[in-house]
Amino acid sequence: QLQLVESGGGLVQPGGSLRLSCAASGFTLDYYAIGWFRQAPGKEREGVSCISSSGSSTNYALSVKGRFTTSRDNAKNTVYLQLNSLKPEDTAVYYCAAGVGWPGFESREYDYWGQGTQVTVSS
Repeated sequence: QLQLVESGGGLVQPGGSLRLSCAASGFTLDYYAIGWFRQAPGKEREGVSCISSSGSSTNYALSVKGRFTTSRDNAKNTVYLQLNSLKPEDTAVYYCAAGVGWPGFESREYDYWGQGTQVTVSS
């Protein structure tokens, strides 16, 4: 069964940090770009970051640039999203997705999606 599983979400205070993981099973991530998306209650899903299959290229939404960092360890078949300096407006369900080529923030270009992990930033 081909699937992506996110983990690492939780409740954190403003200014805190979390590291999200996206692990693949049933297929290798080596040939896929990985995007991170988030969806807050009552809002549309938005792209947060994207990393190329090799890890040599990344892109970030302006709202998270300088605070979030995506990386990957293909040997572990896992991609990460480091969230620093978290703000209440970062509260959302975070999803990872795998797509070929360079899908960027076009969600329809992604082939596989995880179930999401909740991130809540609150004091």
